[in-house]
Amino acid sequence: MKPAFFDRSVLSRQLWEFRREFFWVGIFSMIANVLMLTPTIYMLQLYGRVMKSGSEFTLLGVTFFLVLFYVVMAFAEWLRSRIMVRTGVRLDEALNSLVFKASFEAYLNHARRNVTEAFSDLTNIRQFLTANGIIAFFDTPWTPVYIAVIFLLSPFLGFLSIFFAVIQLGVTWQTHRLSVREIESASESGNESYRYVQSKLRNIEPIHAMGMGGNLQKQWIKLHDVSLAKAESSLERQHRQQAFAKFVRYSMQSFTLGAGALMVIDGKMAVGSMIAANVLMSKALQPLDLVVATWKPFVQARTAFTRLEKLLEDFPERSAGVKHQDPFGEIRLEGLTATAEGRMVPILDNITAMFPAGKVTVVLGPSGSGKSTLARCIVGVWPERKGRVLIDGEPVESWDRMELGPHIGYLPQDVELFDGSIAENIARFGEIDSVKVIEAAKSTGIHEMILRFPRGYDTPIGEAGGMLSGGQRQRLGLARALYGKPAILVLDEPNANLDDAGERSLLEAVKNLRQAGKTVILVTHRPSVLAVADLLVMMQAGKMAKCGARDEVLTAMRAEGQRPA
Repeated sequence: MKPAFFDRSVLSRQLWEFRREFFWVGIFSMIANVLMLTPTIYMLQLYGRVMKSGSEFTLLGVTFFLVLFYVVMAFAEWLRSRIMVRTGVRLDEALNSLVFKASFEAYLNHARRNVTEAFSDLTNIRQFLTANGIIAFFDTPWTPVYIAVIFLLSPFLGFLSIFFAVIQLGVTWQTHRLSVREIESASESGNESYRYVQSKLRNIEPIHAMGMGGNLQKQWIKLHDVSLAKAESSLERQHRQQAFAKFVRYSMQSFTLGAGALMVIDGKMAVGSMIAANVLMSKALQPLDLVVATWKPFVQARTAFTRLEKLLEDFPERSAGVKHQDPFGEIRLEGLTATAEGRMVPILDNITAMFPAGKVTVVLGPSGSGKSTLARCIVGVWPERKGRVLIDGEPVESWDRMELGPHIGYLPQDVELFDGSIAENIARFGEIDSVKVIEAAKSTGIHEMILRFPRGYDTPIGEAGGMLSGGQRQRLGLARALYGKPAILVLDEPNANLDDAGERSLLEAVKNLRQAGKTVILVTHRPSVLAVADLLVMMQAGKMAKCGARDEVLTAMRAEGQRPA
């Protein structure tokens, strides 16, 4: 029967899948810890049999078995370490896809967390499983076994060992009670400092151009100083606790040796038994001492586990969705309302409309009227929305995203390109179809420009397309949206950075798409694109102030003395 802990989350259930590996680690730990008694038995044989008999043959035989048992013990320890390393790697392989998708969803849903932290958490868990800390937890249950053997040598020393073990357990518990919150606080403070720098580096150009670096550095120094202070305090406490734990351990070993010497003087114990008891006491307390020494990695791994567990719970893997036929491109909105966290007034307020397949719809309106949010809702990337967005009568969230993606071309207002070649970016980093790539580039009028680059379509564009101008990035993003002639095109301010030649290429591409029966939704500030519009939507304060055939809407606007802007 599966324990309740392993049923509480995806991460816990995944750990349960490795129960066989943990079982074998326990078996090899048992073998290694039982064979840890070898030096004790060897010592007893030397003092109790070899030295009394003076037999060199007996010494040779006992030594042979000593070496044999040491080889078996080393092999068992190597096997358990190997199993834990492979378990850590397999756990990573089983979870990395889930963590990637959950981080992707968290970022898409504007979650207030550092999504890249999830990968660091997965690494922390894997490293803890392959380090000495986890071995200490497998060795600690054998402490009572060593104490039981001490009882066989001397009941007095056995009770003394129990007393010392209780002290060591108290030290371990005190370490946990005093340090766990401090370690977690120091770790979170360090992450906050890192996130601050990371967020500012995304906008490095205006920071440098306007001399904001010094001011931002002061803000970061404040966060970093807090992080350093907490880390210093945490490390000082840990070092004090480790030093005290060593003091307790060494003192107890010496006291055990002294007590054994007293019993030898009184004739109640042999010298070999005294030394053997001292060695056993050292072995009994060693796992507890290792637990104290590795407490920080344990706390960090536990925090990482909790954080990763919460991420996978909040953003579970999406179902594949229902398989559909290739979409024709009809889009219908039913009571669409879009909101954002911390905002009282909705961005989009109860919008109902239909955009027929094969038509070009131009969305106009002032800044802040909800145009870009409408575009994001249509392609299914705005998280906080109510109502329905239907593609060919089916809710957009019911479609398998990998199936629907090739049939959607989306150009966001802020064009994001990725480190790779021009061809890879146009082909959406899938399998590159050279014919489709060139066709998409020609549709946006950048084919000749690309050929002028040193390596043509194989030219790397750098991080976020850093080697390209704003207009080139815009046209390359448009080519990516047009790749494969998708049924639905949603273009948000596609002409914002285009010159006259680029805008002419855009309008020509839209005309060709309409002739091919594609659905185009074009969000813009510029009325120059009205020439290609079939339908016109005027957004005002999150509502569709007007929606209908282009000429009808323009006539109504002129009658009211409005300009289409």
